[in-house]
This record gives sequence, structure tokens and C-alpha cells, in this order.
Amino acid sequence: MNIDPRATHSIDELSALVELPRRTVRYYIQLGLVDRPDGETRAARYGTRHVEQLLRIRRWTQAGVSLERIREVLAGGEPPVPPRPRAAGTVEVWSHLVVADGIEITLEPTRARLSPEAVRAFFDGVRRLHREIVEPERDNDKTHEDDLP
Repeated sequence: MNIDPRATHSIDELSALVELPRRTVRYYIQLGLVDRPDGETRAARYGTRHVEQLLRIRRWTQAGVSLERIREVLAGGEPPVPPRPRAAGTVEVWSHLVVADGIEITLEPTRARLSPEAVRAFFDGVRRLHREIVEPERDNDKTHEDDLP
């Protein structure tokens, strides 16, 4: 979509451009998700920044991101990674970690909002924690074995 960066639009023109009802546009402005227009009442004008804000919000809401989460992102939070729908036939790639015999962890990195580096760090942390818990118990068991005749 090519939009003249100097162009301004009425609420009706803006709504048509972003394919959202006027009521929705006004609601997003009321929530603070979109900047207020330049001017008041019928003289209110909307520019390129309004179009861009609304298109971004529309894309996120269509992907299933809540308005509360969008507010967090717009306030400087991490970009949303919407969970994929889990319907029959959905294909997901899960990471599987075998910590020890009988201890396994599975996770879906996208749904968990973890980058590959964060998944590795998580797995490393779990293995470290497991060693910290298990090794003192093994040392304690060896001490008791030494006491046996």
C-alpha cells in the first residue's frame, strides 16, 4: 500500500484504508493504542502514523494477540509471538530434553516465547540444578556405605 506521508484522512477515509470500522478506530484511540488525531470533532485528521499504528494493531489482533498484550508491546515490551492454534492437523516442533533416567522436559519454543539461545540456557540451567540436587544425595549415600561392616 503506497500512502503519501503528507496526506491526511478523515475518520471515514482512515477506516476504509485500514479496513476497520470507525467505531473500532475510535475505541483504539480511547484505549491509547493509537495516537489522537490532529484537530477535533469533524475537523480531525489522521496521517500516516495513524495508518501504520492501526495496520500493526489489526495484524496482531488477527493473529490472536490480546489488546492488553498489544498495549504492553506498544509501551516498549517484547514483540508478541502469538501462540499457534492447536487444532487437529496442527504441526508443532517440540524440543525434548532428557535430564536423567526418568526425568524429561518437553517444550514448544515458540509458544514458550523462547529463542533458540534461551532454550539452550534453560536446558543448561535444568541440568545444572539436577546435578546440584543429585550429587549431594550421592555423596550422602557413599558416606553411609562407608559405615557398613
